[in-house]
Amino acid sequence: MSDTRLSQRVNNMEESATLKMTQMARDLAAEGHQVISLSIGEPDFDTPDHIKQAAIQALNDGHTKYTPVPGTMDLRKSIVKKFKEDNNLAFQPNQIVVSNGAKQSLANLALALLDEGDEVILFAPYWVSYKEIVKLGGGTPIEIKATIDQDFKVNPTQLANALTDKTKMLIFSSPCNPTGSVYTAEELAALVQVLKDYPRVVVVSDEIYEFINFTDRHMSIGTFDEVKDRTVTVNGFSKGFAMTGWRLGYMGAPAWIASACTKIQGQVTSGANSFGQKAAAYALGASRESAEIMCKAFLSRRDIVIDLCKRIPGFKVNKPTGAFYVFPDVSSFFGKSANGSVIKDANDFAQYILHEAHVSLVSGSAFGADECVRISYAASEDQLREALERIRKAAGKIQ
Repeated sequence: MSDTRLSQRVNNMEESATLKMTQMARDLAAEGHQVISLSIGEPDFDTPDHIKQAAIQALNDGHTKYTPVPGTMDLRKSIVKKFKEDNNLAFQPNQIVVSNGAKQSLANLALALLDEGDEVILFAPYWVSYKEIVKLGGGTPIEIKATIDQDFKVNPTQLANALTDKTKMLIFSSPCNPTGSVYTAEELAALVQVLKDYPRVVVVSDEIYEFINFTDRHMSIGTFDEVKDRTVTVNGFSKGFAMTGWRLGYMGAPAWIASACTKIQGQVTSGANSFGQKAAAYALGASRESAEIMCKAFLSRRDIVIDLCKRIPGFKVNKPTGAFYVFPDVSSFFGKSANGSVIKDANDFAQYILHEAHVSLVSGSAFGADECVRISYAASEDQLREALERIRKAAGKIQ
């Protein structure tokens, strides 16, 4: 029920499903149950020591004051260099905005660009917060759904059918949360051929999982000439550098967009923390060995989870090529019963698994895919094996 004392903005906003499920798992664990959490999108690796030492040194050197709203020049120059060397994207420091996490980068974009009635295309399945961020900015989310048979990747025909004269923005992620799908250069090129006829549309490419990629290379849509002048590339340090709690994200954008986002951020949070930015600049120029080790570990875990999911009757699973998620289709259980209750949808299935198997998953309904659940394999191999065995046994009781 809505609380009339609150704004319609808040009353109409959905709670983050991932955070909600994570809290439910914690509550169940507090009751004494041995819960295995496969719901949170956070690497289980610690921030590498050399990055932590860089932050400590920054503190000792007195980097404790306010920072420029769009980020320190040191960090912005490091990001410019990273974009050029890693992604073949050409930016100047005035086109970079550092924020308190990539989530704030996306919120800045919505608030800076959207008016009531503007349509924003979301490639579904999509990250849980895209939809609510668009609505917060006054935009209208338009979902294009890709199924597991498409490896959860939208095709050019679907995109062409969704674009209208009201389309202001397109948001997608590659590698994708929640599916782990990675768009190839050829697939992006085909989408660009559709987008070139819609010059008003700003393309937002969320590349936060760039370094957790099991393909030969990561490809940025901003490298294509047809859209490079209206593409915003969003990234950050949380996933590839295991720096989730540091809350540091960034964007590379056309100067007019970067300026607008700086204006928004200046009235909301101002600049991100000073010593964290010093360490982040160091991280971009330091060895990526820890990221490579983490990526290899995730690849091994992915293969374990896929193999175990295939052993669960009723699970339909594809082979994701990035991030640290598997997104099985569990719709075969819908309409069946367990413990006297009917499993109507993915929400019911996730709730049943939590209480029956003490394993937390996230319903796909939060990601625009009602038939799926998200399994995060940011956990040890032993935990994953135990969790999937519990799920197998619990799923076997659904008749």
